[in-house]
Amino acid sequence: MSHVDKFVKELLSSDAMKEYNRARVYLDENYKSQEHFTALGSFYFLHESLKNIYQFDFKAKKYKKVTGKEIYSDTLESTPMLEKEKFPQDYFPECKWSRKGFIRTRWCVADCAFDLVNIHLFHDASNLVAWETSPSVYSGIRRKALGYVLDRISDQRFEKASYFVFGDFNFRLDSKSVVETLCTKATMQTVRAADTNEVVKLIFRESDNDRKVTLQLEKKLFDYVNQEVFRDNNGTALLEFDKELSVFKDRLCELDISFPPSYPYSEDSSQGKQYMNTRCPAWCDRVLMSPSAKELILRSESEEKVVTYDHIGPSVCMGDHKPVFLAFRIAPGAGKPHARVHKCCVVQ
Repeated sequence: MSHVDKFVKELLSSDAMKEYNRARVYLDENYKSQEHFTALGSFYFLHESLKNIYQFDFKAKKYKKVTGKEIYSDTLESTPMLEKEKFPQDYFPECKWSRKGFIRTRWCVADCAFDLVNIHLFHDASNLVAWETSPSVYSGIRRKALGYVLDRISDQRFEKASYFVFGDFNFRLDSKSVVETLCTKATMQTVRAADTNEVVKLIFRESDNDRKVTLQLEKKLFDYVNQEVFRDNNGTALLEFDKELSVFKDRLCELDISFPPSYPYSEDSSQGKQYMNTRCPAWCDRVLMSPSAKELILRSESEEKVVTYDHIGPSVCMGDHKPVFLAFRIAPGAGKPHARVHKCCVVQ
């Protein structure tokens, strides 16, 4: 946390950002509050070419014109310009200090009102547990939490608006199916703890080829013999095992994925393309949207390609997650069919 404030101030005053004359920064830094702390942060930079931008005040239930640069940190509970929630402890009881939750803001640009929701869902605590069932128990926990967020942002308290939901969803490939596919011709050896008889390791060996080990699986080990399978053609062959979004197909849309799994990359600065052997690589980091938000984007697209969904730093160490971005333009008037919803976008 000690580096965050300096980083934010340098970013706001940097030459690269000088054309962005308005900003809102929300940082949940109150780590002493076990009840509320999410460790989430949202940065919004507004370019000088955008003349009238309004942000929604959730307490006053009206839009306010955005001027200047403002930073909100420590506790965000008292800030009326956003909604922040941490998921209840009983969603993931085995993780005492879980920091999962969401931050929601609402904006009005020209005639388009939309929510921007920064989200962090629950991880897989054990590769062995994830492998036991299809879908995994962790997939069910994420489904429950994401459903909670979608219900919350589309309830009756405020007028409905299009929404973008982005962040670390921790979506994982269906572990059982992936292992079966990667180890089709392998035989499995089970290693148990001497004292508890609990399974602590699975070893998959080729039936021939000197019984060569192809995969080793432990609680925090996923050591597959050929990482190229996750990088070849951006891992497209494995997208069929990316199933967690399918239950939300009527509520969430996504553009086609054309980048490799975004996690877990090596944190060795000289190994920008290398995955760690802790988890099965997966597309954890996503930018999703409501059907009306997707309409808004595609309605604005002209013959030149203005929509890009990709990752950042493919060959550079960016930490264990590669950042994922969605870049698009909204054409003037694109929100006109929904004008009734946005009639409150007036100067306050």
